[in-house]
Amino acid sequence: MAETTYRKLVVEVCNAKNLMPKDGQGTASAYVMVDFDGQRRRTKTVSRDLNPEWNEKLEFIIHDANSMPSEVLEVNIYNDKKTGKRNNFLGKVKIAGSTFAKAGSETLIYYPLEKRSVFSQIKGEIGLKICYEDPAPPPPATVVEETVEKADALAEVAEPTAETEKEEPQPAEEKKEEQPAEEVKKEEEKKKEETPAPTEPPRLPAESLAKVDDPPISQVAKSEEKNKQMRTKQPDSGGVKNRELDLRSLAGEHRGHNAHDLVDRMPFLYVRVVKAKRSNPDPESSIFGKLVIGTHSVKTKSQIDCNEWDQVFAFDKDGLNSTSLEISVWTEKKGTEENILTESCLGTVSFDLQEVPKRVPPDSPLAPQWYTLEGSGGEGVSPANDVMVAVWIGTQADEAFQEGWQSDSGGLTPETRSKVYLSPKHWYLRLTVIQTQDLQLGSGGAQQQAPSKARSGGPELYVKAQLGAQVFKTSRTSVGPTASSSSNPAWNEDLIFVASEPFEPFLIVTVEDVTSGQSVGHVKLHMASIERRMDDRTEANSRWFNLVGDENKPYAGRIHVRACLEGGYHVLDEAAHVTSDVQASAKQLAKSPIGLLEVGIRGATNLLPVKTTDGTRGTIDAYVVVKYGPKWIRTRTIIDRFNPRWNEQYTWDVYDPCTVLTMGVFDNGRYKHDETGKPGKDVRIGKIRVRLSTLDLNRIYLNTHSLTVLLPSGPKRMGEIEIAIRFSCSSWISLIQAYSRPMLPRMHYVHPFGRAQQDILRHTAMRIVTARLGRAEPALGQEVVQFMLDSDTHIWSMRKSKVNWFRVVGGLSKVATVMRWVDEIRTWAHPPTTILVHMVFVAVVLCPHLVLPTVFMYAFLILALRIRYRQHIPLGMDSRLSCIDAVSPDEVDEEFDGFPTTRSLEVLRIRYDRLRALVGRAQSFLGDMAAQWERIEALCNWRDPRATGIFVVFCLVASLVFYVVPFKVKMLGKGKDVTVELVPFFIILEMVD
Repeated sequence: MAETTYRKLVVEVCNAKNLMPKDGQGTASAYVMVDFDGQRRRTKTVSRDLNPEWNEKLEFIIHDANSMPSEVLEVNIYNDKKTGKRNNFLGKVKIAGSTFAKAGSETLIYYPLEKRSVFSQIKGEIGLKICYEDPAPPPPATVVEETVEKADALAEVAEPTAETEKEEPQPAEEKKEEQPAEEVKKEEEKKKEETPAPTEPPRLPAESLAKVDDPPISQVAKSEEKNKQMRTKQPDSGGVKNRELDLRSLAGEHRGHNAHDLVDRMPFLYVRVVKAKRSNPDPESSIFGKLVIGTHSVKTKSQIDCNEWDQVFAFDKDGLNSTSLEISVWTEKKGTEENILTESCLGTVSFDLQEVPKRVPPDSPLAPQWYTLEGSGGEGVSPANDVMVAVWIGTQADEAFQEGWQSDSGGLTPETRSKVYLSPKHWYLRLTVIQTQDLQLGSGGAQQQAPSKARSGGPELYVKAQLGAQVFKTSRTSVGPTASSSSNPAWNEDLIFVASEPFEPFLIVTVEDVTSGQSVGHVKLHMASIERRMDDRTEANSRWFNLVGDENKPYAGRIHVRACLEGGYHVLDEAAHVTSDVQASAKQLAKSPIGLLEVGIRGATNLLPVKTTDGTRGTIDAYVVVKYGPKWIRTRTIIDRFNPRWNEQYTWDVYDPCTVLTMGVFDNGRYKHDETGKPGKDVRIGKIRVRLSTLDLNRIYLNTHSLTVLLPSGPKRMGEIEIAIRFSCSSWISLIQAYSRPMLPRMHYVHPFGRAQQDILRHTAMRIVTARLGRAEPALGQEVVQFMLDSDTHIWSMRKSKVNWFRVVGGLSKVATVMRWVDEIRTWAHPPTTILVHMVFVAVVLCPHLVLPTVFMYAFLILALRIRYRQHIPLGMDSRLSCIDAVSPDEVDEEFDGFPTTRSLEVLRIRYDRLRALVGRAQSFLGDMAAQWERIEALCNWRDPRATGIFVVFCLVASLVFYVVPFKVKMLGKGKDVTVELVPFFIILEMVD
């Protein structure tokens, strides 16, 4: 009998650390209670230990594998009192089912314990290993074996099996004991319904016998699954969650509104041509259909062996210049000469567009019908020829729109269709090179090729590692008889790579000899065998590998390395200040989404032409690319329109509100090829960015943004784009928690990378994303990805230097404003303000404990009053801040110059002199700062004995004065000028105390 198998969830409860003592004696006797999908398991109790270790595996049954991501695993820790009273709560952890790893890829992860309520006193963390195991596939059975086992299978159907009852373990509490009884009851009812089945086994064919082999419980599960699928089709009401949807996506929770409510509905005329029927078939001729609407004419594909096309054509209804549609069927046959084709019409059918029915999803598709082709009265036209078509009026939300022929985007050209791309998943690969042993240096002729260097200090070695196109090297170390060198050189250096899924097959580690310029040996590490690490609490195992030399040297020594994939980091592939994704690489560390971002790309207006058609008329073929997180979307290309209307809507899950949405507009040049067959390049039109932190929740922003692009000829305004944005969030608590936790994963703060190393890794990730998206079909061009990711931010630019300088000056101007305000108080420019400040100063001197409350109250009042001036429109690019309007032509040319430069020597000389002048001023500034610091050092080191002696006497007198005169009396006895001047110093002094 074929037994029902389910996916199994295995939870290994390893240990806990730093628990809260709650037994009244400074310890705790902890045990763990795990709940999943109505099933409960419990571990043993570890007595009197705040760092208990259980190392127990708890197994759960996953009845529906498709709904596993929507389930939640809840782990609770209690203190066992063993007196019948309610146990003390020590903490809990909730883990989404979408983070479960497959068996074999699980790892130990420590989860911080959460509170049950606001007043709970909880601390510590718990270490868990979670994985799921899929059931083994059943062995293939032949028809003969099914026939032999038919009687046994039908006999076992009528008997309730004890195995199905034991699959669901008995829960620990009484409220969990109802589930097995319900399952037994369902089995008994199903058994009564299927008891007549064994009376007719001989009449069943071989195909139907395999269907009876399943036990009744599987059929019950199938019926429940069907009912559950039917329930998902009903509208959501009363806040009931749809268990069939993935919990990781919040799209289903915010679908109370229409999926295209942020854009306008565009009417399209849909024509579906299915097939034709000829009265006199001709096997030597091909057949095709032709659609004509005024000046619009399009053909279907030509078929020879059959008369079926099943093609959908979508015509923009606003662009039609006729009220009738004509569909004709034509045959095509080669004549006596090879290059002459003879076309003959089989008939035509006409439709009045004013009588075409309308269809709006979720209505079912319109069924095609047979229409008789009417001839024009000529000979050879048979009235028995028919064509099957369906004609309706729909919108861009129709399911046939994406795969159909589109009149406004160039038909069926792949490069003009809307697509969704996904960036590859990145990991940091850490390779720690420890040391080498038993290196075979003499056999390869290393010392023979460079005897002078070998005799002087021995060969110099370094380790080179290569992953794909990435190559990193360690420092050099000497090997030889000298005291500073070692026969077994050690490095203990980390080499960091960016690995993207699917991974490269091997990581190649090579030991190179600098003296001879040859390789000592190499080893290939299989990427599938490299361990994965989630945090810094676990250390990957180091291993020894044999080095392989050339053909004459199969053994060249040994190397000791440690390799691991760091899953606790987020691999940055964007600039840090405009990042859109902060998720860790490891699936187990993924956070739940806090909201949903919906973007409606409505259209653009007043776009400027960027190319010419036929060498006379300017034109533009515009499309939009939007990036948020790993998801890229590309709208369809509207051909030859200066005011294109896309009206496409897309959604993203939001995991952190402090992220940025990037949107760029481009002219499509890749759908046309030159004489050599190479596609052209896309031209950038403009880019805008929207910070999600500036958006109000559940509010629709419908705005028009200006598109300005910096070209080699200077800045140019290319037009405007109209978009609609809505940021939805179902829980304020989740949103506040997102602001309270660090933006990047924990490993970025525990083991951070250096600034230079982080820039190298970020640009490496950018190159990988550019290469992967460039290999998609249709490809997302390199120029598009680089423009969206700002891959040229590290290149020197005078304009960007000015921008950064003005940003720093803008921040320092606030300090200058405060100093001017203090000066106005000192000079009594505004007497009421001066009197108020003096009163506050006297109160602070008499009551120093009011310093911090006064500062925070003042900040509260200022920020509360400034809410009146808050911008209610998402801010775009500020042309003044970016200095895009004040840039000179030479500075623009310098910014567009590549690296290395391609300009002439005269231009380079001018730019070098300009750079020397700027750096000279910066050098003078640094010299002045160093001179002031040297004066302070000279004052303390008695280089000027007279100045140091005066300063020593001043310190002595000041100490006596401050000791004799009380601080408060001295402050209140000062004049108004000195009093006001010492306000900042006094506040800082009190805050330090």
